[in-house]
Amino acid sequence: MGGRFKAGEKLAINTLKEQYQVGLSPLREALNKLAAYGLLIQENQRGFRVPKLSREELDDIARLRTELEGMALERAIAHGDAVWEADLLAAAHRLKRADITLDKGEEWERLHTQFHRTLVAPCGSVWLLRFIEQLHDQFDRYRRLGPKMPTIRQELDEQHHELVELALQRDATAARALMDDHIHKSYEVALARYQQHA
Repeated sequence: MGGRFKAGEKLAINTLKEQYQVGLSPLREALNKLAAYGLLIQENQRGFRVPKLSREELDDIARLRTELEGMALERAIAHGDAVWEADLLAAAHRLKRADITLDKGEEWERLHTQFHRTLVAPCGSVWLLRFIEQLHDQFDRYRRLGPKMPTIRQELDEQHHELVELALQRDATAARALMDDHIHKSYEVALARYQQHA
């Protein structure tokens, strides 16, 4: 999900074998899994290709993220316990420390994903969490199209802190409204990047 391959690009299996130093069978298994999640397209007997991007798809992903993550957050706030609160504070702290110490590369991306997972973890639905995870992965294809935007990034980072505060206060209504805004701001960034590459 690092954005190393362009939308529509055909993947060269032999190059991937050498690059990742793996055999053909494990590589094909990994590529098939990515295709099952919609992160690659498997072409009949012709290998794999990176899916193309579209405005319609981005709009659909953002709409579904807003609905499903909002629902999951409300449920998490209703069901979360003291362990969840501690996990959420720890995830937020790690993300904030990474903001200071990292250039927001892959490690920051990992911590950011972990923060969002932790935020909705006690929603009580494994399927809801799976769908959200898939939507995050698809959304990242658009979000990673261009360079980081420090001003927007700072605003989104501040919203992470506010989301934690609202979750700990058990204010599900305000937390959901903020989550909706958070996703919308991320969508605007992703849309701008998509339009630059279209």
